[in-house]
Order: sequence, then C-alpha cells, then structure tokens
Amino acid sequence: MTAEQFTGLFRHHPGGVAVITADAGDGPVGLTATSVASVSVAPPLLVFSASERSSSTPTLLSAATAVVHLLGADDLGIAELCATSGVDRFADRSLWSRLPSGEPVFHVVGSWIRVRVEERVRAGTATLVVGRAIETSPVRPEAAPPLVYHARGWHGLGDHSRLAS
Repeated sequence: MTAEQFTGLFRHHPGGVAVITADAGDGPVGLTATSVASVSVAPPLLVFSASERSSSTPTLLSAATAVVHLLGADDLGIAELCATSGVDRFADRSLWSRLPSGEPVFHVVGSWIRVRVEERVRAGTATLVVGRAIETSPVRPEAAPPLVYHARGWHGLGDHSRLAS
C-alpha cells in the first residue's frame, strides 16, 4: 500500500481533535492531534502519536508530563493555532497559563488531562506516547459538542449528527 492510499483511507475516517502541550525546559509547545485514544481505565492510560515532522515532537518526547486537551467545537481556534507551522502558539497569554506543576494549559478549553509519560514506542515516522492520567480539569456540564476532523475539514458533532442512541 502506498502512503497516498493509506492517507486517503484515513482522511475519510473521522477523529476527535485534541491539543497536546508540554514544556521540557525550553519553552512550551503545542500539537494538534486526532490520534488520542483511551487505553485502560485501571490504570487510567491514554495514547497519542507524535509525528517526526512536527517541531513540537522533540519537546513532547523529552517531557516527563504533558497536558492533553480534548477539544469542543468552540475550541476550533486553539486547534487551528496548534496545527499552524511557524507561529508562536503561546504568544497570546490570555489563552493559556501554567498549572501549579508547570505544564502549559489552554485554560479556555473545556476538558484537559495532565498525564505522566509512561512509555514511548517508535512506530514508523511517529512515536506513540503512553500517558497515565494524573489530574483533570473540572467537568463542565455545559461543554460544547466535540470537535472532529474529517475529510480535511473541522466538524462539530451534535444532536443533528446522531443516527441512533
């Protein structure tokens, strides 16, 4: 299978959008990803992939902790910001702050999970990062519908997209 065929298949497979932030001592980085998935409830583990093409990957791979932001449709601006190359993703101090433990967090995002990196697994041109959930944002009952990336476009899921319950 060619890379183009593989990419074409996954282009039509929707993925929930997340932003992963970290700081290993050289300043904060942020990466938009559709590769976040829960792995285990006990212990609470999740996984995401970091492409070697991303300028954020070296920091994400050297950091002991990271923050995984689960984005809603109203967080599109953060998704676009962290998906844009060559910009200072942390220039606007009104969008983010640091947790008491030091990690950068986009406080405007409804849901985030602070993770301790448990394992890094090289997989082709990416590295899978397994993180243990150690802290979360307070649950907001008024959370926006999830932000999804599909066919090169951003979408918000909602009741209009429900097929069955």
